[in-house]
Amino acid sequence: MQYTVAPASGIAVDLGSSGGRIYVGRLHGDVLAVEEVHRFANSPVHVHDRWYWDLLRIWTEVQEGLARAGAGLAGSVTIGIDSFGVDYGLIDRSGALLAPVRCMRDTRTAGLHAAVYRAIPANDLYRRTGAMEISINTLVQVLADDREQPWLLEAAETLLFVPDLIAWFLTARRGSEATIASTSQFFDPTRRAWAPDVLQALGLPDRLLPPIVEPGTPVGPVLPALARRLGLPVDSVVVATASHDTAAAFAAAPLGAVRPAAIVSLGTWALLGLERPSPNLSDASRAANFSNEAGVGGGIAYHKILMGLWLLQECQRRWQADRPELDAAALHGLAAQAAPREFLFDPDDPAFVAPHDMVETIGAWFAARGRPAPDGAGKIVRAIYDSLALSYRRAIDALERLEGARFAALHVVGGGARAPVLCQAIADAIGRPVIAGPVEAAALGNLIGQFVAIGAVADFAQGRALVGRSFPPTEYVPLRSSRATED
Repeated sequence: MQYTVAPASGIAVDLGSSGGRIYVGRLHGDVLAVEEVHRFANSPVHVHDRWYWDLLRIWTEVQEGLARAGAGLAGSVTIGIDSFGVDYGLIDRSGALLAPVRCMRDTRTAGLHAAVYRAIPANDLYRRTGAMEISINTLVQVLADDREQPWLLEAAETLLFVPDLIAWFLTARRGSEATIASTSQFFDPTRRAWAPDVLQALGLPDRLLPPIVEPGTPVGPVLPALARRLGLPVDSVVVATASHDTAAAFAAAPLGAVRPAAIVSLGTWALLGLERPSPNLSDASRAANFSNEAGVGGGIAYHKILMGLWLLQECQRRWQADRPELDAAALHGLAAQAAPREFLFDPDDPAFVAPHDMVETIGAWFAARGRPAPDGAGKIVRAIYDSLALSYRRAIDALERLEGARFAALHVVGGGARAPVLCQAIADAIGRPVIAGPVEAAALGNLIGQFVAIGAVADFAQGRALVGRSFPPTEYVPLRSSRATED
């Protein structure tokens, strides 16, 4: 079906764990054109066994990107921000950021879910929030703050997630968009509202929680002085789009006629699942550790968090110190020359979450089990790809049991969609087609949220059709046996 849409321009600020990107999206007729205007590296900063995000440098880079975007725009423009979930900053009553933003990979949360469950039984917490148990959850991060630095919570007035912080920098307005708020483990996915009783049960302050808005809601105008300095149109408006990059990426997956289909947003992390009209708060869902997070259009982005390209990114960082020519394309090429399924390991082992040297850690995993380890970049990258593929097959098997349906295909969106060897390995592992693309799914979902907010696109369903037409995906069919030897 073709749609007629109003012309519009938007700026998408897409913040990932390994880098940030700023895009300009131009909507005209039934086509969406996207131009990348700025890109920068991002990584956590390690200081005395603590991990932080350099948020002020990120903000500096965002301003640079907005200035570059503004130079080519005239008339009304919207700005949307999406990012990784769970991490937050604390704002005091004077309007100051109280402390550096801690990174989800910080180990201060280790074992804290046991303390949570003493106050709220695990089954009750899942039925209340639908959130999977993982050490990065905001709930245990806030609990860690309360134990290590209680004066921060005492002085804080508002808790803002990363995209909400950037929106606040731009507009001076405080609020939280539903999809990013739902990563917290103190959000009610049925009511799409905070679950303050969860914080109260742990003696944590619920006064920090700002108002929640749905994706596709205008936040407010960019501060006039800031707009002038950055060269943005004077009527630029910030929109609370699908602010969690998973919800944004899911919203851009070109599902089309292939149903039922699962989705994996494959970047630094892999978030594998599907869109549901309502949450699954069953004991079986909790046992499988799936999360119910707010999606677009009132739905649920139901998924499991798995290891993603973090393994490759960290290996690449180590290798490029000596061999800068080993970019992503070169590593994909080396992996294509290596034998498939020769080296398999568990990519979701906690040892890989925050190692100081990923290459050595992968080797140590094999050595600890008395098995030969892959040597050389090509074999290591191929081992990563094959091991990730088998991890995703296990997750799809679990998802099919929970849904009582077999998926006809898996949509791979995000950075992993540009890795042919990985996409083919996934297709072989699951024994079903992989539909790869769009690569910049989170930015596209971000833009769709902006266009919905201003009425240029009727709804997110129309936006998904627009993405499918504008960015046709690539299909990979299984070539090898779908049932491989696993560890």
